[in-house]
Amino acid sequence: MNIAIIPARGGSKRIPHKNIKLMGGVPVIAHAIKIALESELFSQIYVSTDSEEIANIAKDYGALVPQLREANLSDDYATTISVISDSVSKLDSELADLENICCIYPVTPLLKPVRIVEAYEILMSRDVDYVFSVKSHESSLLRSFRLDSSNQPVMISSSDEFTRSQDLQNLYQDAGQFYWGTKTAWKSLRPIFSGKSSVIVLDKWEAIDVDTLDDWNIVEGLLSFRSK
Repeated sequence: MNIAIIPARGGSKRIPHKNIKLMGGVPVIAHAIKIALESELFSQIYVSTDSEEIANIAKDYGALVPQLREANLSDDYATTISVISDSVSKLDSELADLENICCIYPVTPLLKPVRIVEAYEILMSRDVDYVFSVKSHESSLLRSFRLDSSNQPVMISSSDEFTRSQDLQNLYQDAGQFYWGTKTAWKSLRPIFSGKSSVIVLDKWEAIDVDTLDDWNIVEGLLSFRSK
């Protein structure tokens, strides 16, 4: 059995009520639930939250919320692994044939269901604990520099200062969308970034970090463009 768990706590400082703020006319978490449903991979979709309001909205769109999350797993220091591990441990006794769990973040309206399917196929075909999505940096960070105390630029990698950009190694970052993992990996709190993980690489506009209202407006515009 495969399940999806969407971690969506109530507190959000940069964008108030971020996880249920309307995007495209519906609470943004509804997009995550819809994407999970459209992948057709999950027996159940759960939402882990400390908020009654989020729980009620999640239920309206087809997710299950067995109980509210404890306070110690709902502050700014709670990690994704600890939250999902806690949920998996509680659900494991109820779901005897539980095998794989996909953590899907609530603000991922650009995520395509096919990407969840592609990542699952990798999880099933390789000896890995996790599979997640990544995106490449538009320009190589090997050309990055810091500013010293005199405001002068100092190359991070001086050996690459004169290397042609096309010859620099591609660098990637976590797309912040989803993490497929085995039950054992989640319950054991195994690290996601390790030699036992694999990735799928997204196209440029498939993932945008939503930290500000400007980010939010950009994503909403892309979502609207897609629907036309």
